[in-house]
Amino acid sequence: MKEDFIYYLWENRLLSKNLCTIDGEPVCVLSVGNRNYDSGPDFLDAKIRIGRTLWVGHVEIHVNASDWFRHGHQNDEAYRNVILHVVYRNDTERLDIPTVEIKGQFDESIYERYDGFLKSRKWIPCERLISGIQQFTWLSWLERIVVERLEAEVKDVFSKLAGNNYDWEETLYQRIMHYCGLKVNNEAFERLARLLPLRVLRKHSDNPLQVEAMFFGCAGFLECEFTESYPVLLQREFNILKAKFNLTEMPKACWKFLRLRPPNFPTIRLAQMASMVCSYENLFSKLQTVKDLYSMRNLFNVDVNEYWNTHFQFEKPSKTMKKNLGSTAIDVLIINAVVPVMFSYGIYHDDQNLKNRSLEFLNVMEPEDNVIIRKFVNLGVNVRNAQQTQALLHLYDRYCKKRNCLKCRVFCASK
Repeated sequence: MKEDFIYYLWENRLLSKNLCTIDGEPVCVLSVGNRNYDSGPDFLDAKIRIGRTLWVGHVEIHVNASDWFRHGHQNDEAYRNVILHVVYRNDTERLDIPTVEIKGQFDESIYERYDGFLKSRKWIPCERLISGIQQFTWLSWLERIVVERLEAEVKDVFSKLAGNNYDWEETLYQRIMHYCGLKVNNEAFERLARLLPLRVLRKHSDNPLQVEAMFFGCAGFLECEFTESYPVLLQREFNILKAKFNLTEMPKACWKFLRLRPPNFPTIRLAQMASMVCSYENLFSKLQTVKDLYSMRNLFNVDVNEYWNTHFQFEKPSKTMKKNLGSTAIDVLIINAVVPVMFSYGIYHDDQNLKNRSLEFLNVMEPEDNVIIRKFVNLGVNVRNAQQTQALLHLYDRYCKKRNCLKCRVFCASK
């Protein structure tokens, strides 16, 4: 037996209606209270009638009654207002607060199902059940989950925002830089964004060569002997800017090229970021006014320096190919950088329209395609848009992978 399961039974009123304390007094639960995720009793402000007396206070839950003493609650002031102790097994007679033993007071098959989920070695415990969940239940759960995912992203955005003196443009720049890395180089791009702030780049946004020099120089790509004129110019410009702004260089070894398609090489992504910085003085301000997905995607469709149309790396010529950001890469940035920052801005300024518009962008975008989404699809899950794929990624990461089945509506709805 696990405490989490008893929380589930208590919160969802799945215990017998004929509960009694170990002293034989009838217990009538009028309100289970509010789940407390911080220190202190498990449920706060419950309303319970014990015998003929109505009590308002807290509820503490344990597997064994003796856990009360093992956890030292008898000496903790925070537990002075506990009105009921709910335990699976009463293994002590020392308690001086009303105690209910729930062993035999609930449907044991629920626990057997839960225990089976915990012990499952399948990719997700509910593999055989998930496709059979009623459509209304499933869709409403995904809608809740995508908001939960955005709320988690908001915390990260607000943390970065505070560190950036509440500069939304800088914060968006850092998010975009992070997701330029396509997981393989995320940390390297994020490190570069800290070393090379947007406020520094802005001062030279009218000079693309200088912006490119700072990106490639701080990334560590200009510490070589070059023969081609473009990288030689970048190197010369960077040496001047490095001294002027006291710029720091990353080790080139931070960047990974292995198992990446050449259009996704970090050199190409840096060239695209440089072009974006030079194209828009205030990208975030422009994004706030965009009403449709086509217009938003167009904001990211920028041309890079001609050199990169015939190169993927310095001094290594290749076939001519336009190196604009592809539609998939643009959508990755919109989903993971733009939408969370817009949603956060809506929360910060209490702008419901902006929050709704952020969600609507996800609703009209094509579903993401990755290993996790493909596995859900193979289990019979119908995926319609990016809002649902974002929800599924969050569901897997925060619920399935951690076996938080009791908090998931799939478990609650399955029989």
